[in-house]
Amino acid sequence: MRFRPEPAHQHGQPARTGVLLCNLGTPDEPTAAATRRYLAEFLSDPRVVEIPPAAWKPILHGVILRTRPAKSAAKYQQIWLPEGSPLMVWSRKQATMLRGYLGERGHSVSVRLAMRYGNPSIASQLDELKARGCTRILVVPLYPQYSGTTTASVIDAVGAWARGVRHVPELRFVNRFHDDPGYIRALTRVMHQHWQAHGRPDKLVMSFHGVPERTLTLGDPYHCECLKTARLLAERLALKDGEWVVSFQSRFGKAKWLEPATQTVLEQLGRAGTPRVDVVCPGFVADCLETLEEIAIEGRDAFKAAGGQEFHYVPCLNDSPTWLAALAEIVQDHLQGWPTRGADQAAEAAATRERALAAGARA
Repeated sequence: MRFRPEPAHQHGQPARTGVLLCNLGTPDEPTAAATRRYLAEFLSDPRVVEIPPAAWKPILHGVILRTRPAKSAAKYQQIWLPEGSPLMVWSRKQATMLRGYLGERGHSVSVRLAMRYGNPSIASQLDELKARGCTRILVVPLYPQYSGTTTASVIDAVGAWARGVRHVPELRFVNRFHDDPGYIRALTRVMHQHWQAHGRPDKLVMSFHGVPERTLTLGDPYHCECLKTARLLAERLALKDGEWVVSFQSRFGKAKWLEPATQTVLEQLGRAGTPRVDVVCPGFVADCLETLEEIAIEGRDAFKAAGGQEFHYVPCLNDSPTWLAALAEIVQDHLQGWPTRGADQAAEAAATRERALAAGARA
C-alpha cells in the first residue's frame, strides 16, 4: 500500500490542533459541465443512493447525468452570487468568523473549510492541516441533525483519507447539534429578527431536507432529530399547536420519502386560503440551492399558484453572530483536553510548569 508523502517526523514538535468544517458541496460554477462533475460525485456515494451499483450506474450515467445537469445549472444560475455559490460564500464566512470567535476565547487553532463533494475536498484540507503541523483534528460536519446520508458520509471520506496516511492524527467528530441550546437560540434570534421586520405569519413551515422513509426503519435517527429541533424552536417562539408544521423537501427518485412533503404542504395551505406563510429551513446552516431556489422561488410559486397570498422565506443562519457564537461553543466543548494555544504559548506554559516543578523540588 502506498501512503501520501509527508515531511519527516520531528521529535519534540509542539502539538497543534485543527478544526475542519465540512458542508455538502457545490459545483465550481453554474454550468452544465461543472454541475455534471458535481452530481456524478454526489450521486455515486453509496451513502446517498443505497441501490446496488450494478443497477444504479446505468441509470446514473445513462439517464440522470445526461438530463439533470443542464436543469440544475439553470437553477444555480438563478441564485449564483458575484462571489460564487451561496453555500460556498456563507461557509467561507463561517470558517473565517469561527477562527476569530475561537481566538477571542483564547484558542489558537487552524480552521479549514471542506466540501464533501466538489472543492475544496476533505482530503485536500486534511492534508493542509497536517502540513500545518496539526496532530489533532476536530471534524465538524455542518449538519445539525445526524444522518447516514450526510454526517456518516463525511466520516467515510475522512476514513478514506486516513487509509492513505502513514502518521494519522487524532480525530474527533461532531456528530450532531440538533438540540444544542446555542443552535436553537440562534434559530430563534433569526426568526425574531425576521418577524420584527415583517410581522408574524399565519403559519410557520419548518422544512427539512428529506431522506427515504426506509432509513428511519433501518435505524437512522434523522427524522426524530428533525422533529426535536422543530419542537424546541416552536417552544422558544411560543407557537401554539396549529401555528406551525414540519415538512420535508428535495425528494428524488421513486422511493417513498419522509412526509409530509414541503411542496404538498404549501399547496394545501394555498388552497385553504392561508393569508401568509413563512418557511424556515432549520436543517441548513447556510443558504444554498435547496433553500434559495427550491423554497424561496419554487415554494413561493407553488403556494401562490394554489391560492396563497403572502409568502416569506426566512434566511438561514449564515453569518449570524448568535450562530457563530454557538458554533464556537460547540467546537470548544469538543476540543476539551486538547492543546489549543499557539506553539509559543504552549512552550511558555511548559517552561512555566518546569520552573514551578523545580521550585517545588527545591522547597
